[in-house]
Formats: sequence, C-alpha cells, structure tokens
Amino acid sequence: MSEIYTDKLSQQLDAPARPQEVQRLRKNAVGLMGVLFMTVATAAPITAMLGNVPIAIGSGNGQYAPAGYLVATLILALFAIGYAQMAKYITATGAFYGFIAHGLGRVVGMAAGIAVTLTYIVFEAALVGIFAFFCVDLLASVSGLQAPWVLFALAMLAANGILSYFDISLTAKVLGICLVLEILMLALMAGAVLWHGGGPQGLAPESINPLKAFTPAQGVIGANAGIGLFFAFWSWVGFESSAMYGEESRNPKKIIPLATLLAVIGIGVFYVFVSWMAIAGSGPSEAIRLAQDPAQAAEVFYGPTRLYLGEWAVSLFKLLVVTGSFACGMAFHNCASRYLYALGRENLFDCLGRSVGRTHPRHGSPHVASTVQSLIATAIVLAFLAAGKDPYADLYALLAILGTMGILIVQALCAFAVVCYFHLGTRHVAQRHWFKTFLAPLLGGLGMLYVVYLLFANLSFAAGSAAQSLLFKLIPWIVAASFALGAAIALYFRHFDRRKYHIIGSIVMDDERQEP
Repeated sequence: MSEIYTDKLSQQLDAPARPQEVQRLRKNAVGLMGVLFMTVATAAPITAMLGNVPIAIGSGNGQYAPAGYLVATLILALFAIGYAQMAKYITATGAFYGFIAHGLGRVVGMAAGIAVTLTYIVFEAALVGIFAFFCVDLLASVSGLQAPWVLFALAMLAANGILSYFDISLTAKVLGICLVLEILMLALMAGAVLWHGGGPQGLAPESINPLKAFTPAQGVIGANAGIGLFFAFWSWVGFESSAMYGEESRNPKKIIPLATLLAVIGIGVFYVFVSWMAIAGSGPSEAIRLAQDPAQAAEVFYGPTRLYLGEWAVSLFKLLVVTGSFACGMAFHNCASRYLYALGRENLFDCLGRSVGRTHPRHGSPHVASTVQSLIATAIVLAFLAAGKDPYADLYALLAILGTMGILIVQALCAFAVVCYFHLGTRHVAQRHWFKTFLAPLLGGLGMLYVVYLLFANLSFAAGSAAQSLLFKLIPWIVAASFALGAAIALYFRHFDRRKYHIIGSIVMDDERQEP
C-alpha cells in the first residue's frame, strides 16, 4: 500500500509518518463481471422495481414514472462520468472517503467517511427487514403458515456474515446467480408485454417522454411529481459501490470506471424499459388505480406477468423478490465491512488498527470488520424487535430513509470533489477535461442536491405510517451528527496529532501507474 497526498496543504507540511504496515485485501480476486454483479446487486433491481415504481405511479408522476427514471439516468450518468474519472487515478476501498479527502480535504473527507459508513451499516439492517417481510409473506402464500419475522432476519444476518468471511469471489458468485435470475424475471415480464403489443391502451409510448417527468399523476389528488422523481433516484442507491472493490479487482484503473458507467447506464435503460412495460401491460389508467392501493400495488407487475406468462411466473416472481432482497442486503454488508476496514487500517485509533483494520491471512477478506458489522446489524434488528416495530413499515422504511439521506449528500460532495481534484492547483492540468472532470460532475452534483431537496420535501410521505415515530424525527439529526463527528475527529488530529492527520483518507493501492 502507499500513501498519496494530493491536496495543497499536505505539500506545505513535513512528510507525514506512514501508519503501521497495512494488511491488504486480496488482490485480483474479481474481474469486471464480478464487480458488476456486486454493484448492480446493491441497487437491487427487482426490489427497486416492485417497491418504488408503484409509489412513483400512484403518488408521483403517474404513467410518466418511466420518464422520471429516464431523467434520473441522465443525471446519474453525469455523476458517474466524473466518478469514473476519479477512479482512474485513485484506487481505495473507502471510495467516497478517499475521493472526497483527496478533492475537498481531510476534514470533509473524514466527515463523509463516517457518514457513509453509517449509511451502509443501516442499509444492511434495512434490507434484513424487507427480506424478512417478504419471507413471511411468501411462506404464508405458499403454505398458510405464519412464522416470526425475526427468524428470517437472523438467518440472513448469519448468511451475510459467513459468506463475507471468505474470499470476495464467493460472494460475487452468489450475488451473480441471484442477480441474473431477478433480471431474467423482469426481462421476461417486460418482453412478454412488448411481444403482445402492450395492454388495452397499447404500448403507451408517451410514458417515456422526459418532458413529462415533472407532470403529476392525472386524476390523483395530492400527487406530486417530485415523489416520483425521488423514488426513481432511490432505485439507484448502491451503484456507487463499484469503486470500493478496486483494491480487490483485476486492473482496477480500467475495470472500475467501466463497471461504474455500465452499471449506471445499464440499470437506467433497464429500469426505464421495465417500468414502461409494466404500465403498458396493465394500461396507464389501471396501473395508476392499482398503485394507489398498497394492498394491490404489486399487481402493477404481477398483473401483466399473470396475464402474459401465467400464475407460475407470479410465484417465481415472488420467490425472486426474496432472493433479490437477500442479494442486496449481502452487498450492503460488503460495503459496510469495507468502509469499517478502510477507516480502521489507517490506525488513527490503536484499537481500530488492531481490529477492524485487519484482513484474513488466507482469504484476504476484512473478516473482523465483517464480524463487527454483523454484530451491529443484529443489535439494530433486535432493538426494533424489542420495540415491537414492523420489519417493513419501520425497520426497512426508516433505516432506508436514513441511509438514503446520508448517501445522497455524500454523492453530492464526491461530485464536487472531482471538480476540485482536477481543477484546483497545478498537479492535474494534463488530466483536465471540460466535460468529464468539470461540467459532468458539476451538473451531477447539483442534481444530487436536487434529489436531497426532494427527499426533505417528501420525507413524511416516504416514511408512511412510521412518520410519527421518534426515530423518524431524529433522522436528519443523526445524519448531521455523523458528519459532525467525522469533522470533529479530523479537526482533533489536525490540532493535536499532525502526523495522524495526514494519514486521513490517503491510503490507496500501489500499482504501476503513478499518481499524476
């Protein structure tokens, strides 16, 4: 491992001491397809479609929900272009943490590092909740039996911990299988609708007109196009995880930028097509009617599937929703573990360097960080159980909102960090590009801030029945506190231990290509 210092302040100070020898993750463990599987699995296509599209249709932009996904694709593609450029020059497990520290400085970098670690920690717990909810529903529909949701939750937590203990390639294979199956299911449904020429109103091509993305659902009192746009963006949460696998991938300077762009554009095109065909299959008017009733919302997808493929396909759809949420939760477990490891290996606090900053001597996995993440997620799940909370309405909804708020702010900071990294100072003049390193990330960052605004404007709606809970009221404060804690840690070291301060966010992977 090496330490690379790119900001102006580090050049003005004495060379900082290196941390103690860093235990590395396993190099060359995964290729392009492995990184893609883990990245797209984190976005959870089948869960995103089934969970978010009906809300966008019923309470947001109605039949123009696919247009909202198209707008989101364009904005996120702009962000991804700058993100991919950064990944060509910095390879670090703590992707956002390292990128922001290099672009905006160590204080902002540490603030983002603590915040993004919190978001991935709670994302796993959130996905455990929705996985357990889907399992209970599937078991009841198949056998009529009822089982405590916590049994499924604990089983998933155990599986995540065991799989993450071993070589990352094992996780990539499991996620790959789950991902391929859920994408095939969605593609099968959408393809069947297209083959039959759509539903009673045909293919409804106006649904993908991007100019209509800001039009509220017709005939729905209180419909707000902003809700549709927010839930469209929410469907991408996790795509940014590609960069954190750089140290474990083959030829990361090429693989990570390519995987990022393929994930964003590929997911985007797929989301637009699938949501469009779901609406066309039922007919825009019927889709809006179904989507307004939570008990029938899933019929936006199940209806066309049943009509064009048969009841067997609906049963398979329900099973793959379970496996898809499991794959998503496991991917978030990997993300949280690697951020804990990235923070720990810098050895800013001795206890972290000796624990979560270690890797397995054989598998090269962040096994201690993975175990710690499992314990934290288990504690969160048990706390919700003890409080008598619902796995979907409370555990999933509240923690997903908390995590989404944090990740969107960090994404915006990262976009602006790209601009600063390449365009402030004189170190990267040759790598500057008016579009790739300036306009695209700048517009992407502004787009992220717009989505943050949409989240705050529709916070109560997104929380649903959980909007009256204490945790809901504390969400903005928890996110703010995580940023403040990170900034306070960095400021402490800047004033009391300059040598450790210089280590913040600076451990990146050595390779043949030198930092420009």
